Amino acid sequence: MSEPRPTAQADDCYSGDPELLPMDEALARIDAMLRPIADDERVALRDALGRILSTTVVSPVDVPGHTNSAMDGYALAATDLPADGERDMPVLGTAWAGRPFDGTVAAGACVRVMTGAVMPQGTDTVIMKEQVREADDGASVMVGGGHRPGQNVRQAGEDIAAGARVLEPGKRIMPAELGLLASLGIGEVAVKRRLRVAFFSTGDELRSIGEPLALGEVYDSNRYTLHGMLARLGVDIVDLGVVRDTKDAVRAAFEEAARAADVVISTGGASTGEADFIAETLAEIGEVRFWRIAIRPGRPLAFGRLGEALFFGLPGNPVAVMVTFYLLVQPALVRLMGSAAPLASPTVRVTCSTRLRKKPGRVEVYRAVLEHDADGRPTVRSTGKTGSGLLHTMSDANCFILLPQEAVSVEPGSEVEVLPFFGLA
Repeated sequence: MSEPRPTAQADDCYSGDPELLPMDEALARIDAMLRPIADDERVALRDALGRILSTTVVSPVDVPGHTNSAMDGYALAATDLPADGERDMPVLGTAWAGRPFDGTVAAGACVRVMTGAVMPQGTDTVIMKEQVREADDGASVMVGGGHRPGQNVRQAGEDIAAGARVLEPGKRIMPAELGLLASLGIGEVAVKRRLRVAFFSTGDELRSIGEPLALGEVYDSNRYTLHGMLARLGVDIVDLGVVRDTKDAVRAAFEEAARAADVVISTGGASTGEADFIAETLAEIGEVRFWRIAIRPGRPLAFGRLGEALFFGLPGNPVAVMVTFYLLVQPALVRLMGSAAPLASPTVRVTCSTRLRKKPGRVEVYRAVLEHDADGRPTVRSTGKTGSGLLHTMSDANCFILLPQEAVSVEPGSEVEVLPFFGLA
């Protein structure tokens, strides 16, 4: 594959290059090729965390299943509430959660109730324990005015009615969904099968942990970073190791990965060096949709297809790997898993306390720290150094600052768009 090489200087490598694809166009091209996996399976509820629902969940029961007390207190009929003054009411017994009061409460009487207890027959209102005066022997209480009929009572089906659509296909099951499904008595759910992702690193300079390093060699950190990011998504992972910088080795890795996975990810070898065979081999045996985007860090990013598998060729620098994975790859993987979530991750606008250099024409991604200022207001600052090989700056950061393509340098006190790491799964 013959590609024109950029002619601008290194400090301005994004200017005057018509092959640099705007990030929104890159996302659009990725989106156009996404076909969520169709296969599904049934799994036990405890194994469903992080999985994507494949069918609608309809509630088989009312939640709560019975009208119950929302407070510890006393249950009585609203018609017995005094309009003014106080009323002395005998206490007929106690309703416990799981042990209902046996019998019907007569007019003018009440029953002590615990939170979650079934409302006794003849009652429809609960007065908090702290709002009555209890007799020393507990046989009666004095009830004053100012109470509302029906207060502190949860009606059967108030949260979820039997027959209601509770969760829709494409919903990712998180802890709240696990609890919700458990509250319905559902022990297993239909989910999309796990997405299979194969990945490898390229580079003759890379060595695995435990191997001695010769001059010019480095340990391969990218596979560990990728493994961690993929593991948090809950996909099936195929680690193909380090692939040598030869065209035959890259081609063989491509072919093996495409047979094994739905998505193939490589790191390194997507730039313009003479020994970089990623884009060239992809064009020969697959399909290239783009290979460079207007983003820093992360410009050399190849995207296309290998047979039925999608392919992402990420840069070699560690920070650029994480930036491009989180902003472009992860949203695509989540969509392929069957999620209905949009490709773009949600961001917030926060005041920036540091100056950020920026030229128009590319998206600039700064590693940053989201924190509170002396007045307790949220603020964000750059971690400082911006080199894409400085992996420690990702560990120092807890968010990205995203400066859009048309933006220029940012002065302290300006608002910027922030993507917190806790929103990245």
